[in-house]
Amino acid sequence: PDGLFSFSAPLFCEHLSSMKIPDSLLTQFQSILQKYPLRRSALIPILLTTQEEFGYIPVEMIPDLARFVDIPEIDVHEVITFYSMLRTHPVGKNHIQVCTNISCMLLGGEEIFSHLSEKLGISEGELTEDGRFSLTEVECLGACCNAPAMQVNYKYHEDLTLEKVER
Repeated sequence: PDGLFSFSAPLFCEHLSSMKIPDSLLTQFQSILQKYPLRRSALIPILLTTQEEFGYIPVEMIPDLARFVDIPEIDVHEVITFYSMLRTHPVGKNHIQVCTNISCMLLGGEEIFSHLSEKLGISEGELTEDGRFSLTEVECLGACCNAPAMQVNYKYHEDLTLEKVER
């Protein structure tokens, strides 16, 4: 039937007026949309822009982001949970992600994670009291050739040993 895979302009405008997305972000989102042939193609840049604004992607904004990009809400959740660079909770000033996938695990990734957890006094997904560090175990950083690996903020550290981690 007509309109099955699209929405009418008035309906979309109605959604925009009920969104909890700040106007400053909506302006940035409109600019991002200009670079993509399909709205859904702009999802990752929109999520990164949102995360840059808040430090994470607020879960309560996910329905609005899905409506803005015109995709099901579950699609937004799937993208956020797939990419380790996206998060739905605050992280420390130094966000440490340790890979424990097969290559990293076999070469000491789990020991590195345990060492950092003990040293920082925090567990998976936690934040130090002073907000300086957070620690996350990730499925894959795509650095299998130089395992074990971790990422601090957006900087990769590879071929790790406990001594290198200490430095």
